[in-house]
Amino acid sequence: MTNSPMNISIASRLAHTGEYYFSRKLRELAALNAAGANIISLGIGSPDLPPHPSVTAALAQTAAQPHAHGYQSYQGTPALRGAMAEFYQRHYGVALDPATEILPLLGSKEGLMHIGMTFLEAGDAVLIPNPGYPTYRAVAEICGAEVREYDLTEANGWLPDLNALAHTDLSRVKLMLVNYPHMPTGTAADLPFLTRLVEFATAHNILLVHDNPYGFILNETPPVSLLAVPGAREVAVELNSLSKSHNLAGWRVGLLAGRADIIANVLRFKSNMDSGMFLPVQQAAAAALALGDDWFQELNATYRARRELVVELLRALGCEPAPGQVGLFIWAAVPARFADGYALSDAVLAEARVFLTPGGIFGSNGNGYIRASLCQPVALLREALVRV
Repeated sequence: MTNSPMNISIASRLAHTGEYYFSRKLRELAALNAAGANIISLGIGSPDLPPHPSVTAALAQTAAQPHAHGYQSYQGTPALRGAMAEFYQRHYGVALDPATEILPLLGSKEGLMHIGMTFLEAGDAVLIPNPGYPTYRAVAEICGAEVREYDLTEANGWLPDLNALAHTDLSRVKLMLVNYPHMPTGTAADLPFLTRLVEFATAHNILLVHDNPYGFILNETPPVSLLAVPGAREVAVELNSLSKSHNLAGWRVGLLAGRADIIANVLRFKSNMDSGMFLPVQQAAAAALALGDDWFQELNATYRARRELVVELLRALGCEPAPGQVGLFIWAAVPARFADGYALSDAVLAEARVFLTPGGIFGSNGNGYIRASLCQPVALLREALVRV
């Protein structure tokens, strides 16, 4: 007698949600490299630079203490929340109560899911940008909410047309996900636009969820928090991250900031999912947040040198990136000889063994674009340029 495999059905919440694009693609690239292809990947935005030495020193010093290895508070330590509040005051001019208006996260990606699971259910609708971070759509779908895309186009400066949105039926819209500086286009948003955004959310009783991890990378103007806008505290929360700004991507350190009652409700969900961040990581994150402007100046000097090479590479392919982009990527329109970003990405991978991200993974409005990461050293970028 043979036992047949058990047939276990997949939950309906995953019906429209596939494996994350980069999860699949990195596996494909690993297989090519195992076969000897030696791919240079300019895909995912994972900083290759180390954190500041004081950060790793704080990690090691705390890890050497016998008491440092137990479960931690669901809210994070007072020291970390205090460091996060001080960071917001110093860089954004935003005063936050570290006891009630800040929630440390295991990365801001985790926070997106926590917010969705806290506030969304079947029948609700969510506004997400097209193009935008694919996780926004995944969170809405997993939570059973209706996805409503709002268009971002080059013609409109990659900003939403709030007047057009206001003339649609917003009665079931509970959340609007926004992300400036924007990924993948590198567009920064100024205070006048963010003010109009807050007015829009107030008028339509929508909670804004602002994802803000890129403001310190290659930004020629002071970074901006949505919470600095008058009235934003009533209608918005902000996610932030140390992944890009402090080279802590693999450490998983983020935060959610906003009104105390919203933070408390998100904590209700989060506290059932984890037991808090490893104490040495919290101490190290506090050290990172205390770094001065010289840290960002040195970091950006490295990225500027890399950006020059990546722009040259894209121009060699017939792409012309728009100036003034902020963040770890360069976004550029695909030349007419390629059908779309997928076609260009496939051609460069096959012929030059260089991987570029097709813009279409971020939504249909990205189909005619390509994205290149700055997260490779200059020597590899020069080699990629030679190959192209």
